[in-house]
Amino acid sequence: MLTVAQLLAFNLALLLALIAPGPAFLVCVQASLRGGRREGVLTGLGLGAMAGLWTLAALAGLDTVFRLFPFVYTAMRVGGAILVIVFAVLMWRGATSPVETAAPVSPHRAFLRGFALNLGNPKSILFAAGVLLVIFPPGLSPVEMALIVGNQIALEVAVYAALATLMSRAAVRTRYLAFKPFIGRATAIVLGGLGLRLLVTT
Repeated sequence: MLTVAQLLAFNLALLLALIAPGPAFLVCVQASLRGGRREGVLTGLGLGAMAGLWTLAALAGLDTVFRLFPFVYTAMRVGGAILVIVFAVLMWRGATSPVETAAPVSPHRAFLRGFALNLGNPKSILFAAGVLLVIFPPGLSPVEMALIVGNQIALEVAVYAALATLMSRAAVRTRYLAFKPFIGRATAIVLGGLGLRLLVTT
């Protein structure tokens, strides 16, 4: 049976995962800088929705699929690692490029950007396949699974909305842009190391 302690532990682990720099975090920041708070929030909604689906898959037996078909897990890790490495290269190359504001994209497109990124984001996949299975017991009811997934989507959207709101403030935006080259290259190194580590461990 699902307990409050388990849900709190899950929320803490999820919050730490969300605020750690990663592809999803950076995509939300970039969307907010380009298209403003609205685009950042919509992108975060897409990120949260796909992350929730990964969580649902894990709770419904994703680990069993990985055990029965190891090549599926390997393919997801390799594909995710390549995605992160490409993202790291683009981050490094664009670290010194100015951020140009653009006309806001449609809500549908902003949502799909976030959704598509977390579809292949190894951080989201590994969190769902690993952390969840440690925190929650097997045999959860459909109602409990729905509660966990809804809780995750709500928390993720709240975090990304707060990030988009923060980045829309002139003072924060100015400070971020001043340190953008350093932040971009440091993040690229971290992401590149993560991608290479995923390839090596695979």
